[in-house]
Amino acid sequence: MRARKGILLLPVLLAGLAACGNEAPQQDAPAKVEVKIAQSDLGPILVDQTGRTLYAFTKDENKSSACDADCIAVWPALTAESKVDAKDGADVQLVSQLDESSQAVYGKWPLYYYVGDQVAGDVNGQGVDDEWFAIAADGKLVKKS
Repeated sequence: MRARKGILLLPVLLAGLAACGNEAPQQDAPAKVEVKIAQSDLGPILVDQTGRTLYAFTKDENKSSACDADCIAVWPALTAESKVDAKDGADVQLVSQLDESSQAVYGKWPLYYYVGDQVAGDVNGQGVDDEWFAIAADGKLVKKS
């Protein structure tokens, strides 16, 4: 009889464990963030310290993010606990942060990643919906594909 109870509880326990494993991990803003310029198929573009492409959203205005919760799920913001540093060709004059969210900004563009980029150097978010573009060293959007 004990064996039956154990067998009956097994699916419940497995379902509980599976649900725990599917939760998205909480991501805290890294203490140190760098933006730099790297060569890509699009030419020189802005990337983070690991080489991941950074994007701008054309609906953002005046260094203010227009990306809502559904948007952030696909386009996570580049955030930092402290000052964002400009390295390797990035213009230090163009780097800042949004006070309320610690989101990094380059020129007038809040910075985002694209979940479809799997490794450093991917530019799969380029031109998505004709609203998302990589950023050049001068802070302008790279509009080519």
